[in-house]
Order: sequence, then C-alpha cells, then structure tokens
Amino acid sequence: MFTARIRAGPVTGREGGQVTVEAAIALSALLAVFGLILAGLGAIVDQLRCTDAAREAARLVARGQRHLATEAVRTIGPDGARLAIRAAGEGVTIAVAEAPGTGSLPGVRAHAEAYALLEPGVRPPPEVGGSTDGLR
Repeated sequence: MFTARIRAGPVTGREGGQVTVEAAIALSALLAVFGLILAGLGAIVDQLRCTDAAREAARLVARGQRHLATEAVRTIGPDGARLAIRAAGEGVTIAVAEAPGTGSLPGVRAHAEAYALLEPGVRPPPEVGGSTDGLR
C-alpha cells in the first residue's frame, strides 16, 4: 500500500496572513448575504401581514363594523400600518400600507388592497385616509 505525502513548502513572511485575510473576507460576505436574506424574509412577512389586515378590514367594513376594522389593522398589520377606506358604489376598497421607514429593507414598503361588497342594509362608510393611491 502506498501513501501519498504532501509536503507544503515553507511559508514566507509575506504569505503568512493571507489565509486569515481571505477567511475574514469570506466570513464578512457570508454574514452580509445572511443579513440580506433575513431582511428579505422580514419584508415578505410584512407584506403578508398587510394583505391579511386589508382582507380582514374589508370584511369588517362591508359588515358595517368600521371601528373593528381599524383595530384589526392595528393588530394584524405591521407596526405603524395605515388604513385607507374608499367607497365605490356597492363596494368598499381598503388599503393598508406600512409606515415609511419602518420596513426591514430600505426603499421597500409593504402595501395591500382588498375589495368587498357591502352587506345588504349597510351604508357606504365615509372615506378615511384619503386616496388609496397615496399609501403606495
């Protein structure tokens, strides 16, 4: 049986810290990528929370329970979520948006809209929060 012997040459003074530097750069890059992945997952969670809050608020407003819709957005939506209600004919459009600067990624804001038909006997609510376009 033959065994191979690998013999490294002597390390000179100039190359002695090269492996340490390469490891530090690789570790820093790995941590940066991991941080971006976590921030992206946080943005996805905020978007899902906005979508759930808008859907629930639209359902509540359509039933005539606007006060509960505001509470639902505050509870279900991301921190600082804003609510806008726009009545259009027999339906209502609800927009929920994350407050500027509160997201996990700079320049990315979660925003969701939901539409629901008003239940029989429920009057269209007054518009709250202005235009839903302003929340984007």
